[in-house]
Amino acid sequence: MAKNNETLGKTLTVVIGVCLVCAIIVAGAAVGLKPIQKKNAALDMQRNVLDAAGLLEPTTDVVAVFNDRVETRLVSLETLEFVADVDGANPTEYDPISTAKKPAFSTKLEKKNDVAGIGSREDVTKVYFINDDQGQLETVVMFIRGYGLWGTMYGLLALESDMNTIRGINFYEHSETPGLGGEIQNPQWVESWQGKQIYGEQLVDVKISVTKNAVDAAHDIDALSGATLTSNGVENTFQYWFSAAAYGPLLDKIRQGELTSNG
Repeated sequence: MAKNNETLGKTLTVVIGVCLVCAIIVAGAAVGLKPIQKKNAALDMQRNVLDAAGLLEPTTDVVAVFNDRVETRLVSLETLEFVADVDGANPTEYDPISTAKKPAFSTKLEKKNDVAGIGSREDVTKVYFINDDQGQLETVVMFIRGYGLWGTMYGLLALESDMNTIRGINFYEHSETPGLGGEIQNPQWVESWQGKQIYGEQLVDVKISVTKNAVDAAHDIDALSGATLTSNGVENTFQYWFSAAAYGPLLDKIRQGELTSNG
């Protein structure tokens, strides 16, 4: 009996020892790989920004083009002024999506006003300013998100210097059904957004519409076949983010030249 207990004890000791060693190895790998993971995530976002702005080609040196053309700034949606950092995070490090989940740095939306279904909105957004060769504002890329059929759709929208005409759109993360709602990433559908206008003539009312009866060449986008809820979610995303409750006042200020990447 004693021998059996001794054998069991030795076995448990070996098992526990192996578990501890494995835990140390896994923890060490996680810590060691974290900088690489952050670098890859940053590179992926840079690629998404360039894609939305129409600056991504198969041979594009993403880092070089991004560093040369893009100025990343943080803007308060409350004061409409640039801020240097948020909770210690500078423009490069700042993540507006995760910040929206922090009550101290976000605004909880009332259900009746939350047409995009996002729950809360970050108080400071991240904006990518892209200038032309003469240093004049060419494109602004902004984060957008809204609830589709199965979850939140995360995207980037590029606007031309009039802060109304769409240059490009990139839904870089979503959980919509492949072949149906997942077609928000279909290059042909994405291309159909180029040149469309968000607002009407007075640049106040959001006129962009995702509809099965697209008749307005300036504002209508063909809805995705068999994906009504996803299409509605995309339209609701625009109805919220480009209203006076979100980006509307900010776009007015950029349009009037009062907020530039050099400002």
